[in-house]
Amino acid sequence: MNQRTGPSATRAVLFRRKSVEDLVAHGGEGEGGHLKRSLGLGQLTTLSIGATLGSGIFVVLGQAVPVAGPAVVISFILAGVTALFSALSYAELAGMIPLSGSSYSYTYATLGELIAWVCGWCLVLEYGVSVASVAVGWGQYLNELLNLLFGFGIPDALSQPPGDAGGVVNLPAIAVVLLAMFLLLGGAKESARANFVMVVVKVATLVLFCAIAFTAVKAGNFKPFLPLGLAGMSAGGAKLFFSYIGFDAASTAGEEAKNPQKDLPRAILLSLGIVTLLYCLVAVAAVGAFPWQKFDSNEAALSQVLTSIVSNKLWSILLAIGAIVAISSVVLTVLYGQTRILFAMSRDGLVPKFMSKVDPKSGTPKINTLVVSVFVALLAAFIPLGKLADATSIGTLFAFGLVNVAVILLRRRSPDRPRSFRVPFSPVTPLLGVACCLYMMFSLDVETWIVFGGWMLLGLGLYFGYGIRKSELARRT
Repeated sequence: MNQRTGPSATRAVLFRRKSVEDLVAHGGEGEGGHLKRSLGLGQLTTLSIGATLGSGIFVVLGQAVPVAGPAVVISFILAGVTALFSALSYAELAGMIPLSGSSYSYTYATLGELIAWVCGWCLVLEYGVSVASVAVGWGQYLNELLNLLFGFGIPDALSQPPGDAGGVVNLPAIAVVLLAMFLLLGGAKESARANFVMVVVKVATLVLFCAIAFTAVKAGNFKPFLPLGLAGMSAGGAKLFFSYIGFDAASTAGEEAKNPQKDLPRAILLSLGIVTLLYCLVAVAAVGAFPWQKFDSNEAALSQVLTSIVSNKLWSILLAIGAIVAISSVVLTVLYGQTRILFAMSRDGLVPKFMSKVDPKSGTPKINTLVVSVFVALLAAFIPLGKLADATSIGTLFAFGLVNVAVILLRRRSPDRPRSFRVPFSPVTPLLGVACCLYMMFSLDVETWIVFGGWMLLGLGLYFGYGIRKSELARRT
């Protein structure tokens, strides 16, 4: 049999695609078992809210205000609109290809294996590193609570990674990741129940914060509204985009949803709307009650605001408790998403097969969950994340851009395939999504781009060293 050689053969290998039918046919299938379909609309929506609501308000707000000033409110809207264009595309593809791989699977069906790997590698950065970053923020709020209650906190040596404020090991980060791991090992339905309770607590906490902060709002705190210009507002939006990455977590539950075709699109869009509204309300309340110049990149920014406007420590204590619960929910749901993406990549042969082995009792990828959790816990405990955490925004934006492109390509290649949701005004809306993602990417600094480039080179090395040979498609040829 004659085989193609040369550049055309190389292109055929690198851009080989899995059909939508093939992807969907193997949905839920793992090594030795199947994932259980146990999640309804409410659980999927709170899963998405749980992954999103927390990092932006409780951790990143304090870093964005010094960059954007009072215009941080518009920065949230800018980041939210950018997320919305991509969310619409996610909603269409999630209903059409309801798989754990999320955007990785969508690009596999449209842009080919190499691009799918790059997208999956971006998702590893998005989910894995962001979990570690948020776990570090959890420790900051835990110390805040301990100081409020007892007048002391965990020493820096035991609550910071090495090289950061005299840190040796970040024990709180390890604790919250391992707690999430034990919940996930119990099963998707049990984890979703725990997440639902945590989401209710953190929404109530943010509503409480707004009710208190609005009593201290001063019009003068909004002047000048754009002290650092449009560039500052854009830079703030780029930083805050990190706080929207969770909405796609619902799409990683595609193989565990009871009615994925209908519920996944609804959950994605509903959760994004709820989160954006809460973000903007809290941002207005925080900046209105506390001069933007006094925000000092404190990762416990809301507690800082509340402490400055009320003398009763009870409210600050309640906020700190709410923040701890909120960030725990983010760690739980984003860690869930990471395990499901690697599950899909393992099933396709691009990462080792043990990552897709399903425990018959719990219906979860048990080994996958253990490996990912331990890795993330060690990352948060011992590695100063620095610009690698900032690079999660680029990785996310890149993946979102690919999802918008995938919608356009599938509309052309499979125009008659049933879709439970359709992006309005396509291809204009997906193209706007691509444009917004590019704009936000180029708003980030050069150092972040360099780190992202290094991450991509590492990923390509892994693909050409392992994935290209072990891929399921490679075995079929």
